[in-house]
Amino acid sequence: MVGGMPMAEFKGVIFDCDGVMFESRRANLAYYNDILTYFGADPVNENDREKADLCHAAASPEVLLHLLGEERRDAALEFAATIDYRKFIPCMDPEPGLHDALARLSESLPLAVATNRGSSMPAVLAHFELNRYFSTVVTSRDVERPKPHPDMLLLAISRLGLDNADVLFVGDSIYDKKAAEQAGIAFAAYKPSFEVPLSLESHAQLTEYVLG
Repeated sequence: MVGGMPMAEFKGVIFDCDGVMFESRRANLAYYNDILTYFGADPVNENDREKADLCHAAASPEVLLHLLGEERRDAALEFAATIDYRKFIPCMDPEPGLHDALARLSESLPLAVATNRGSSMPAVLAHFELNRYFSTVVTSRDVERPKPHPDMLLLAISRLGLDNADVLFVGDSIYDKKAAEQAGIAFAAYKPSFEVPLSLESHAQLTEYVLG
C-alpha cells in the first residue's frame, strides 16, 4: 500500500515533465522572464506563487496571455519561438531516482510523456538521455487543447494502444489532476500541494506502487 491506496495493476504509465521528472521552476521562470524583459514587462518573482505556478504548469499561449495580455500574446509567442531553450536546461534538476525508476518501469510496461511543454521537450529528453525509456511523447504542439483538457492524455493512451482503465498518469498540478479526471484515468500526484487520494513523494515510491 502506498499513500493509503492499495496496489493496482497498470499496463502503462504516463508522466508529466515539469515537477515530476524535473525540478524546473528556475528554468521556466528564466525562460518566461527573458520574454517579459524583451517586451518591457516586469519579471515574475518566485514569491508571486500564482504567476510562478502558472509559468510552471500551463502551456505558453495561456502563460503569455495572462502575463502580457491578448494584444501582445501572438508577438510574444513569435519571439519565444526564436529562443533556444537549451540555455535554460542547466537550471533543470532531475528528480532523485528518476533514471532508476524509468529504467525499471520501462522493462515491464510502456511509458509515455504528456507535457504542456512544446518545442523544448526534445532537447530536454536528449540532454538527460531519457528518450530510450518512452514509447511516445505528447506535447502541447500535438493537440489543439493542452492540459487541463484531456486531449494529450487520450492521444498518449491511443499511441500506447491501451485502454484508459489500464493507465496511470503521474502529475503534480491541478492541471494534471483535471486532465486525468476528464480522460477517465487513474491519477497519482507527485509531491502535491493539494489534496488527492493518491500522492507520491519519490520515484522509488512510484515504482513500488506500480510494480509491487
